[in-house]
Amino acid sequence: MNAYTKAGPEHRAPGHGGSNEARNLHWLLSNLVDEVPGVHAVAVVSSDGLLLLASDPGLAAQRTGEQQEGPRGSSADLATIVSGLGALTTGAARLMDAGNVKQTMVAMDEGSLFVMSISDGSLLGVHATPDCDMSVVAYHMALFVGRAGHVLTPELRSELRKSMERDQ
Repeated sequence: MNAYTKAGPEHRAPGHGGSNEARNLHWLLSNLVDEVPGVHAVAVVSSDGLLLLASDPGLAAQRTGEQQEGPRGSSADLATIVSGLGALTTGAARLMDAGNVKQTMVAMDEGSLFVMSISDGSLLGVHATPDCDMSVVAYHMALFVGRAGHVLTPELRSELRKSMERDQ
């Protein structure tokens, strides 16, 4: 039995259409937000900085009864931040001959930001509370990357981009 049987994305994410792979990624993203304490918002960004997939930043706030927090505006703001930070760290790694960047973490007074490479330059970004358990967040991000990386094909990225454009 795999992760996408009866409790899979077709039963958990009825609002998300598209291919099975797209529904699976939506389901994985929803699980990341729902299962990891302290996560405010999640975004998947393509290598060219376009938002492919995002959580609703207000859902975590509704779940905890807190005021909505996170990048101001929208998921597009988180995608911009993730893309910029990814480009900065990739450039730094090149200058230092340090190889590929696997993960970046920024701890701030009022929040935490995690960025992890997925595949082909795509990135997973997570905005969380400052007191989140960083190892738990990183672990769940690695699970997402492991499950999503092999299905994030050029065709699926194109489908996700079109879906995000329709939703805006």
